[in-house]
Amino acid sequence: MQRNIPLTRLFFLDPFGSTDPDDLKNFGSDVTEHNYIFMHDQEPIDLALHRNLFDDAVSRNKDLDHGRGARQTAIIVSEIDSDNLDAVCQAYDWRPFYYFFHGWASLDWYRGYNQTFLITPPHQRTITHSFLSPNRIMGGQRDHRPLLMYHLLKQQVQHALISCPLVCPVEKLPITSIVKKFEDRYPDIVDTFDRANLPWHFAGENHHPMHSCWLSLFDQSAQSLAYVVTETVYFGRRSHITEKTFKPICLGMPFVMASAQGSLAYLRRYGFQTFGDFWDESYDDEQDDFLRLERIGKLLGDLDRMVTADRQALFHRMLPTIKHNYHHFYGGAFERVLWEEFQHMLRDIKLHFSQS
Repeated sequence: MQRNIPLTRLFFLDPFGSTDPDDLKNFGSDVTEHNYIFMHDQEPIDLALHRNLFDDAVSRNKDLDHGRGARQTAIIVSEIDSDNLDAVCQAYDWRPFYYFFHGWASLDWYRGYNQTFLITPPHQRTITHSFLSPNRIMGGQRDHRPLLMYHLLKQQVQHALISCPLVCPVEKLPITSIVKKFEDRYPDIVDTFDRANLPWHFAGENHHPMHSCWLSLFDQSAQSLAYVVTETVYFGRRSHITEKTFKPICLGMPFVMASAQGSLAYLRRYGFQTFGDFWDESYDDEQDDFLRLERIGKLLGDLDRMVTADRQALFHRMLPTIKHNYHHFYGGAFERVLWEEFQHMLRDIKLHFSQS
């Protein structure tokens, strides 16, 4: 930035993933500088949640150009096609620039697992479970997770590996309190969870491991037909996926995504293949967030009702797609796509700031 976009400040958050204004750092503090860039590339955009952070970023730049203010500004983000991002840029007069941060993070965090013996090769697996669904944080912006659990309970799923706490470990609220807000749409939702005998744990686990930067659940993955990704972001118009989506790819598994509408299409744009040739992925096109979850629940219920031999045969037919995704991730093709995208972003930023 110093070489290519002179007289520009660069703001970022440290430690990693923080959204606290006290953790906002920057390079540059000279009043002769003209422009600033705010890197908000690690977390999804949330104007209500991050307003203090955004206000702080603006206030730190009032002295630019000898107090006349910024000539050009930019916010670097990891989401696109987003109402949230549109609202933030309108409120702060920021120009957005995008790159797939979580793609880079996943390449870093999951490197080397293809050189270990931790993951059973897909062609050697015996499929005994319908799907694997790890869940931990259930409240706040993650309401889609208890709602999905509700639909799985209504589907009477019996052959899946699901983790689900009784009390959200972050908000310290029981799930019955979290889902009460949905009683108008699903009148029996609280009673359904009261009868669910929570918490649910994986066999041999007394808790669900919480980590983003490495893989786990190797035995459970080797036994399951599919991995259910309950992404960070679900509700509203936006394209934003995280390292969670790359866990099944690196574990050599098919996946179903409980995430924002269009997430499967978003992933295919980076060269990955999804599983529409083997089950109904039209849920990804459903714009109604509640109906999309109902359709995902129905799909998972159908997978759960398959007999074991049919699940094994279906997994075998999906091996070419599983292998494509694995090699696309570990073989360098995904990184090349990301690198071209990143360079394109830098060229666009330089062009934008050259207008000042």
